[in-house]
Amino acid sequence: MKIRIAHSPDSDDAFMFYPLVKGEIDTEGLEIEHVLADIETLNREALKGTYEVSAISFHAYPYVADKYLVLPSGGSVGEGYGPVVVAKEKYDSLKGKRIAVPGTLTTAFLTLKLYEPDFEEVVVAFDRIIDEVLKGNVDAGLVIHEGQLTYSDHGLVKIVDLGEWWKEMYDLPLPLGCNIVRKDLGEETIRKIERLMRKSVEYSLRERERALSYAIDYARDLEEDWERTDRFVGMYVNRRTVDYGEDGREAVRLLLRLGKEKGIIKTDIPEVIFSDEV
Repeated sequence: MKIRIAHSPDSDDAFMFYPLVKGEIDTEGLEIEHVLADIETLNREALKGTYEVSAISFHAYPYVADKYLVLPSGGSVGEGYGPVVVAKEKYDSLKGKRIAVPGTLTTAFLTLKLYEPDFEEVVVAFDRIIDEVLKGNVDAGLVIHEGQLTYSDHGLVKIVDLGEWWKEMYDLPLPLGCNIVRKDLGEETIRKIERLMRKSVEYSLRERERALSYAIDYARDLEEDWERTDRFVGMYVNRRTVDYGEDGREAVRLLLRLGKEKGIIKTDIPEVIFSDEV
């Protein structure tokens, strides 16, 4: 059976999927094909149910919950850190500011709307956001992926780290991305994919140097910077990626509930979210 796994071409996803890409673990009879696309594209494809397994933003999940469940492994969770709003100068407030965002279905966007509801969003490809800020086309930019570590290299300053703000507000980690599995695959195949996802993450954490040597090719702006690549990967592939934990799952439900209450998420929040809850 052929399973397409769609994920972002960035170092943390490359790290966690390394064992599956390179055939380092037994796929239990499944033929795995990897598809690479930016996270907002994956969010939009999930609305159509395109891929059997896909990385998406948690913000997008309620809109695809009729077709998908969230796998208990493979999540990207910020432990007191997360997407960062940056600018060329320090602002006391983001109210009314023109801000470049990497897509309106990203969790970064949802969290920014919870932090400051009143701003003008400008949707820009995530890897162009820093350039747009530098050119003065926007007042600020919402950076994700490796840009969270490299923005200061460009002379930009941090306005707010949304993961830090979330931790201060709710004393919980900030769930950003997840891997989802299509419901129509059936229970047996879903259980296989749950096992494969967990084994893949555990293998990479165990064989860290080998997985990093593969992932560094996907580390934008970090080039051969092993130290910062390792740091970034460690931020988003760790024990939470093996399993969210009870507080991680609580954080998922809180994030989605707040998004619904504030009118940012315009669909119902499902009662069952994770595949191992079925």
